[in-house]
Amino acid sequence: MKYTYTYQTPEGFSDILMQSDGEALTALVFEGSRDIKKFSGGAKEGLIPIFGETVKWLDEYFSGKNPDFTPKYKIEGLTLFRKSVADEMNKIPYGETVTYADIARSIAKKRGILKMSSQAVGGAVARNPIAILIPCHRVVGTGGSLTGFGGGLKNIGMGCGSWAVKMEQHAGGKPGPYTHLRAHETDCYLVCRLLLEKKKKK
Repeated sequence: MKYTYTYQTPEGFSDILMQSDGEALTALVFEGSRDIKKFSGGAKEGLIPIFGETVKWLDEYFSGKNPDFTPKYKIEGLTLFRKSVADEMNKIPYGETVTYADIARSIAKKRGILKMSSQAVGGAVARNPIAILIPCHRVVGTGGSLTGFGGGLKNIGMGCGSWAVKMEQHAGGKPGPYTHLRAHETDCYLVCRLLLEKKKKK
């Protein structure tokens, strides 16, 4: 049996959809994103225990905290390579970034080979079904370029800098007119969340 639940983001951005097999979280994606295809039909809606734990994690994260626990999750159809990429993403500290090339070099070193394709790593990152929890938003292109997000950078209409300023205004308790972010702009929002993570660490 599959279960689903919709999490309403506290700041008015695209809602987040969860899916579970009844024990572990199997998908966490933004409503309206291309990742919605990861959801299977016929799921039963309801706040089962794993969803309750995930809601608690998201509440803490969106309030600007770094949660000290991780809800149980399972990536279905996981290959050894995708698992190695997910493991590398989970090592990225809160508020920091690594590049696809960094992950490729780390995996190559562990496998005892000279080189690993950064493009292959990018493909695995893009297929991450557990958004935010597995922090794919902390992986950037060489030189810090913002590539590979689910919504597509070409769809980000306002530029991450402006959203970052608004997010930082919010973090300082000041109101900001950013509460109606469209679904295709969600990836820009995650980048701004990362900037907010960095600010919280200072």
